[in-house]
Amino acid sequence: MENLEIQPKSVKMTHLSWPIIWWTLMFALAYSVIRYHLMGGVPWKDFPFFILNKAISLSALILLAINFTLGPLKNLGVGISNRWMKSRRLVGIVGFIQVFIHVFMSFILFKPAIYPKYFEEAGTITLMVGLSLLGGVLGFVFLWMYNVSFNSNFRNDKDLLKFITSRKVLLIAMLFTGGHLFFIGINGWLNPAGWHGGMPPISLVGFTFFLVGYIINLAGRKDK
Repeated sequence: MENLEIQPKSVKMTHLSWPIIWWTLMFALAYSVIRYHLMGGVPWKDFPFFILNKAISLSALILLAINFTLGPLKNLGVGISNRWMKSRRLVGIVGFIQVFIHVFMSFILFKPAIYPKYFEEAGTITLMVGLSLLGGVLGFVFLWMYNVSFNSNFRNDKDLLKFITSRKVLLIAMLFTGGHLFFIGINGWLNPAGWHGGMPPISLVGFTFFLVGYIINLAGRKDK
């Protein structure tokens, strides 16, 4: 997550981390409930794990997009307040935690009985799902390395820190996340008639946030 120095405590809140985190999670939960339960007819018994996992994944993607995009936006001349800038670190950490939860929950859910379209008749995963999982794994490893680099002895290794946070590495790593969303969701994106209530799949909503964030990073991110 974007590295920020710890600010002295004060009576007035100097950042917007928790409002950003809670409103993002509420949006993701509301979208998931409306699309899958109210419009898609998914039984409510699936909310505590199956649907909640989708909401957490969307929330994580949005939080990480905010974390990685505020700095480049400011570089492009957009007026970003200090309260937003000071929110990046905690927003990024919570986003990473949500990614970890999503990975763990998805590992438990990932079976033919729940995701039949992800598997061949022989029980093996499809090519598109394999590419998606590869992107997801590489993206997760990068996020872990990025987070650890600011919170351990790795921070003392200036060359390593500079490499991990460099523009080129960040842009390549972001593509892994985009690939994860693209390959897992493209078939559903191309079938609007199957969208519950006309609402785009969560993977497409997440990819839209990713794409906007990536373009902003491509244009405004600079090496430190």
